[in-house]
Amino acid sequence: MASINLIEAFQDFKDAENIDRPTLMKVVEDVFKTLLRKKYSSDENFDVIVNAEKGDLEIIRRRMIVEDGEVMDPLAEIAYSEAVKIEPDFEVGEELYQEVDILDFGRRAILAAKQTLASRIGDLKKNVLVKKYSDRIGDIINAEVYQVWKKEVLLLDEEGNELILPKSEQIPQDYFKKGENVRAVVGRVDMKNNSPVIILSRTSPDFLSKLLEIEVPEIFDGLITIRKIVREPGERAKVAVESFDDRIDPVGACVGMKGSRIHGIVRELKNENIDVINWTTNIQLLIQRSLTPSKISYMELDNETKHASVYLKADQVSLAIGRRGVNIKLACELTGYDIDVFRETEDGEEEFDIDLDEFTDEIEPWIIEELKRVGCDTARSILNLSADELERRTDLEKETILDLRKILQDEFDRE
Repeated sequence: MASINLIEAFQDFKDAENIDRPTLMKVVEDVFKTLLRKKYSSDENFDVIVNAEKGDLEIIRRRMIVEDGEVMDPLAEIAYSEAVKIEPDFEVGEELYQEVDILDFGRRAILAAKQTLASRIGDLKKNVLVKKYSDRIGDIINAEVYQVWKKEVLLLDEEGNELILPKSEQIPQDYFKKGENVRAVVGRVDMKNNSPVIILSRTSPDFLSKLLEIEVPEIFDGLITIRKIVREPGERAKVAVESFDDRIDPVGACVGMKGSRIHGIVRELKNENIDVINWTTNIQLLIQRSLTPSKISYMELDNETKHASVYLKADQVSLAIGRRGVNIKLACELTGYDIDVFRETEDGEEEFDIDLDEFTDEIEPWIIEELKRVGCDTARSILNLSADELERRTDLEKETILDLRKILQDEFDRE
């Protein structure tokens, strides 16, 4: 049969390793049976034989040989006089198998068939890709950086599939170079312009969960379970773990001897601080553990409103709140309780305090950052210092400090 130059289309056919062969064969058969129906009005007496490995195909036409003048259906029957021209040994009643020269369909029809075939195989590849990564959502993968853009990074997996790591899913300290290998979890599979887009994430709690599963055999074996993970990517993470075996200390197992297991994860997460705590159904104890590294004096709980008032010594307040309020924010997320911090004075009376981030609508963010830089994370920590002391320790002007103190004092007066 004359070549119809289908090699390129069949190359896609051969490369589509993840697509099962029967499905591919059916696609090719459908494409060419459509051609047959257009030319002969029917495909009933034609067999399409595909050889995917060689990149070619055959179309065989089947007709019954009948006496001259008795041809009722030209598609299914052929006159004896015509049959013997093809092969002199034919007899009436035999079935004639004849190869169809595909060039008879015409150049335009062949080109359309090639385009349709390539399109159908492309659709199959997309479907396979969507299924593959939809089944792997939450799993960790290795991929190679192919292109770095301002808002996202393009990576390639081991099969050459394109994966996207958006800026919003990157740890703030992440820096990528072309050719390096990156670990991330499969976040989701989106469809854009009818094409699948695989979104990866390094900020998802699932990423930390999978890293722990890799480093801690007890988690992989199911002896320790991760009850909850909360993260501020690149800053801090809190992991609540529980052991199903009383002989195993879940925190010790996760951290490892001298931190051997957790250090690798910390490096992967760009020095993100990871607090591993024992999970408990005792909410008071859970709140206490979640505010680590601070030490709580005592607390008051309102389980109906899910609110906790926590009292600490003066030197523990900043530890409980953490830099930029990250520690207390994560503790709230981990426990599901709104936590307010109060400073405990020497005479036993409690002082109400307010995190500086609560004043972002009245105080400019750069001023808040400047105050935090010198260790003033709360309103009362500022009011406890004189205006002259604040002027000396910060780069703020006296007038700005006086306005700031007035805003903070007014808030306490309202309280």
